[in-house]
Amino acid sequence: VQLQACGGGLVQPGGSLRLSCAASGFTLDAYSIIWFRQAPGKEREGVSCVSSADPIPVYSDSVKGRFVISRDNAKNTVYLQMSSLKPEDTAVYYCNTKVSIFTYWGQGTQVTVSS
Repeated sequence: VQLQACGGGLVQPGGSLRLSCAASGFTLDAYSIIWFRQAPGKEREGVSCVSSADPIPVYSDSVKGRFVISRDNAKNTVYLQMSSLKPEDTAVYYCNTKVSIFTYWGQGTQVTVSS
């Protein structure tokens, strides 16, 4: 089981990025996927979740209305479309899932929002 996150980069305030979390070793649509982020000096926080049991995704208040999480089951990938980015969105973004009793993390992708 492996998660691979990518798509981060440097973007100006107000810009957009799309992060990808590609799964291998398991069928992603059978499990919930959570995007977390961790900014320097801050605790890791949950950003968005797409559940296997509930089609309605969940977002933190800080990103609601700006970020959209989605699945592409054919590609076994979850995306996080980020728009209207702010400097406070700067962080390393991780995708996460739990399969059986095991928790898996992607390797993290850096998002930097700066002019």
